[in-house]
Amino acid sequence: MLGVLRPSWLSPAESMAGALAIITIGFWATGVIPQHITALLFFLLAMLFSISPAKVIFSGFASTALWLIFGGLVLGVAINSTGLGRIVARRVAVHLNRSYFRIIGGVVTIGVLFAFLMPSAMGRVVLLVPIIGELTTHFGFEKGSNGRTGVFLAAILGSFVPAFAILPANVPNMVLVGLSETLFHMSPLYGEYLLLHFPILGILRAAVIVGLILWLYPDQPREAKNEALTPTRPMSKDARLLSLVLLILLALWLTDFIHHVSPAWVALAGAVFLLLPKINLVNKKQFNEKINYGSLFFVAGILGLGGMVSHSGLGDTLANNLIGLLPFGEESPFLDFMSLSLASLLTGVATTAPGVPAIITPLSDTLSQVTDLPLKTILMTQVVGFSTVIFPYQAPPIAIGMQLAGEKLSAAFRVCSLLAIISIFFLLPLDYFWWKVLGWV
Repeated sequence: MLGVLRPSWLSPAESMAGALAIITIGFWATGVIPQHITALLFFLLAMLFSISPAKVIFSGFASTALWLIFGGLVLGVAINSTGLGRIVARRVAVHLNRSYFRIIGGVVTIGVLFAFLMPSAMGRVVLLVPIIGELTTHFGFEKGSNGRTGVFLAAILGSFVPAFAILPANVPNMVLVGLSETLFHMSPLYGEYLLLHFPILGILRAAVIVGLILWLYPDQPREAKNEALTPTRPMSKDARLLSLVLLILLALWLTDFIHHVSPAWVALAGAVFLLLPKINLVNKKQFNEKINYGSLFFVAGILGLGGMVSHSGLGDTLANNLIGLLPFGEESPFLDFMSLSLASLLTGVATTAPGVPAIITPLSDTLSQVTDLPLKTILMTQVVGFSTVIFPYQAPPIAIGMQLAGEKLSAAFRVCSLLAIISIFFLLPLDYFWWKVLGWV
């Protein structure tokens, strides 16, 4: 029975939630069974053992993230079927000079730049993946090849991991800002946040991602059959219409601070438009056969797992016990900085990245008194922690991106785990000295 052997410091509810979380995360991490089946197993066990209410377990289906993904899936099918992705990929390919280093570096750079333009990480991923798929075909990277895996990793990780250093670009950043304003009437400025985090967590991390992909997934581009660099044919009527739709959607995503409409509903509106009988850019057959519905169950499972951990109190208990074990208040700002960063990092393993600020932020005032560090510094160390992703399930955009690309999560895990090790032993200490130069510690 779930949770029958429980630590004394966990309540029965927390023990049950912890046991199910370990089972679910274990299956996702190892890939023993497909991720969407693991999600369905999670739903089944959570309901059979009444671990949390249905509205918590199935909360992912009401989440804007799931509907943003659905909209992105429909857009992806249209991008491929109209040939627009192939056109964009060829125009990008011209500037990459058939060098694998330039391809990986260029795709990561595109991902980082896109993060400045589009506030939704999930939206960036679902738009980039179909275009990058055409790019891999253009350079002759077949399914299962190192090159195909490497280019997709460059797009997904490049558009997500460095974006933690850009204030509105990822969900955990905005959760942190919202809670900081609510609890402490304190909010970082855009430029202040960028200067503090982007040089190390943005630029250097992006460079490390490029290096890791080149090392772990070496390859050389080759000319794909019938895909030589030839002048592109004029765009079809459907491709032109889709281009206009994407430009309108992008404009709405960029101006969400004005109209306050969620990126998810913008994406859903775009998807519905493409599905309309008179428009028919995605027909009934494509809707039934081309859309990866398994990824929707997967993301709903991830979000439901996070909701269960939070609702059961397990997240708070783990965070409090973790903080009690770390060496705070030893009159060493460096040790306090590293301990705070690791506390956020390890909390993210249990709760996923968006759950970290929800758990750590209310504890920040107490942590400030224990460490003698300013409250603002305590709050910002969370970014160092939750931006260090070890397992792909911690970050839904990574997990979903790999699903959409048809690549194994183990490939993302290899890069993320090594990136986390490099971050802990090299980038975090370097970040501390950068903060010291800026007067934050």
